[in-house]
Amino acid sequence: MPYVLPVLALLGQLSAFIFLTLSIASGLYYLSELVEEHSVLSAKVLRRLIYAVILVQALLWLVDGFPFYLTLLGIASHGVYMTNLRHFPIVKLTDPWFLMSCGLVIANHWLWFRHFSDAPTYSRSNDRILRDRYTYTPQPSFTEIASYFGLCVWLVPFALFVSLSAGENVLPSMGSEYATGEREGVGGGPAFKKGHRRRNTGMAKAAVNSTREWISENGAVLGLWRHENVRTF
Repeated sequence: MPYVLPVLALLGQLSAFIFLTLSIASGLYYLSELVEEHSVLSAKVLRRLIYAVILVQALLWLVDGFPFYLTLLGIASHGVYMTNLRHFPIVKLTDPWFLMSCGLVIANHWLWFRHFSDAPTYSRSNDRILRDRYTYTPQPSFTEIASYFGLCVWLVPFALFVSLSAGENVLPSMGSEYATGEREGVGGGPAFKKGHRRRNTGMAKAAVNSTREWISENGAVLGLWRHENVRTF
């Protein structure tokens, strides 16, 4: 019975998971940088992407017989996602439309997962000759299901997550009044010195930086390395 090979396989799986995680984090950072440099173009791309997904969902209902109410929920959800483009790329994390978008992402994932998890259906034929026969409706393949989830359920929310900037990191301008709910330097808010500005930070980049800081601080507490100030991207 081999003993070394299973350990080697476990180390290989762990290494693959670490490299995959780092690759995803690097990709999120790179996409966030592109959006910051081309915010106007990104807004146009996101809006057209939403229109394309709505069209695909309507075609799936008309041609492939997808359930009407789930399709209607998906189309309405993408309409709610589009409301986050009103002040693009700034988003207020307590905005009801943003919170509703987060809830709809979870609801769409759960409902469509339940739909595709159902057993294959049988329906009685209406033909008089085939009166006692049943027609079998096959389930979509794993590739088809994964493609639907990736393009019609997750693509737009993921693109918004990469593109939008949290309200706490915006420039002190009219946009920041919307994002923070108060003027900078008024009502107890922090006053910015003349010439001092903060760049917009995408939520994806902020998540990557927060994760790096958390790993650095906890690793220092455990004595794995010496604590140093972590430079953000």
